Amino acid sequence: MKNFIKSLFAILFIAFAISSCDKKNDLVTSPNGNASLLTSSTATLAPIPADSNNLALSFNWTSPNYAQDANNYKYILQIDTAGRNFAKATTKTISGALKTSFTAKEVNTLALSYGFAFNVAYGMEARIISSYGNNNEQYISNVVKFQYTPYKVPPKVALPVTNKLFLVGSASQGGWTNPVPAPTQEFSKLDETTYAGVFNLNGGSQYLVLPENGVWATKFSIGDGNQPAASGNFGFNLDNNFNGPSTSGWYIIKLDFQTGKYSVTPYTGTLPNNLFIVGSATQGGWNNPVPVPSQQLTRLNSSEFKITSLALNGGSEYLLLPVNGDWSHKYALLDNSIPGISAGGDFGYDLGANFKGPLTSGNYTISVNFVTGKFKVQ
Repeated sequence: MKNFIKSLFAILFIAFAISSCDKKNDLVTSPNGNASLLTSSTATLAPIPADSNNLALSFNWTSPNYAQDANNYKYILQIDTAGRNFAKATTKTISGALKTSFTAKEVNTLALSYGFAFNVAYGMEARIISSYGNNNEQYISNVVKFQYTPYKVPPKVALPVTNKLFLVGSASQGGWTNPVPAPTQEFSKLDETTYAGVFNLNGGSQYLVLPENGVWATKFSIGDGNQPAASGNFGFNLDNNFNGPSTSGWYIIKLDFQTGKYSVTPYTGTLPNNLFIVGSATQGGWNNPVPVPSQQLTRLNSSEFKITSLALNGGSEYLLLPVNGDWSHKYALLDNSIPGISAGGDFGYDLGANFKGPLTSGNYTISVNFVTGKFKVQ
């Protein structure tokens, strides 16, 4: 019996040892997926406002073939302006599906958020990033390029029916006195929906923006009295004054009615009280002081000057002077060899190059804007 038991233990031991030495099967691993191929429904898109609720742009892509239920695949669609390598991309996450679509309104809103102008075609790009549902094993697709032309939408804040804006308040040089001193406290209209002005502001004070000088019944203001001075939202007849900057100085106040936002930024230029034109292009030549009023520009508002029907000699040059008879300061060009510069462009304070007059003699209108730092000759 003892021999039998010993033999049984020996057999069991050998069997256990053999089974322990058996090689286990390799761990099962999932095969790698692959990048999706992205396509779009169109390469050129220019909807009209009536199409705003219609589907305008669709994207389709192939499966990345992960070792997972396809319903759990995760896709991130990225859209950005062309040439930016998706640095400021807008994203949309899709689960399981191999396509997504956008209405014209959605695409238009996206385009306008990038600062696109109405009725101008811009290049845009899209790509899809695929992954497992837990974000593992991400693959980036090909880049699809398309052009989009934004359509015009109503501004967020209704435009002033007067087409004018005036600054009033303790932050301004005229205080709360209404009517305000014009033209120094009148805004410049930069385009259909944007107004701006250069103002000398008193620090730590407040202001309002009036569409009609001398009238308190209507105003542009802010809803949140704690809104910072530098930027924020504004609207029509809201409850609170704008907060001015804490430090006194020269500032540009800009109101964008399209977005309903304003901004206040320090003005680094030099704003004159008057402006005169001198040079061989003018009838007075380089004689200084110049004849007035024939060679004095009219101040239109806080930041614009203009002279109309000015006789100019073709192929000659000129400068703009803040003080008649004084050569110590001038407005001029950085480079007057730029093609087309005689018709307009950038100008600055005490730069080294004269303005180039038109090639042909005749009567011209010269406009100068100190908000934009640009002039125009027509």
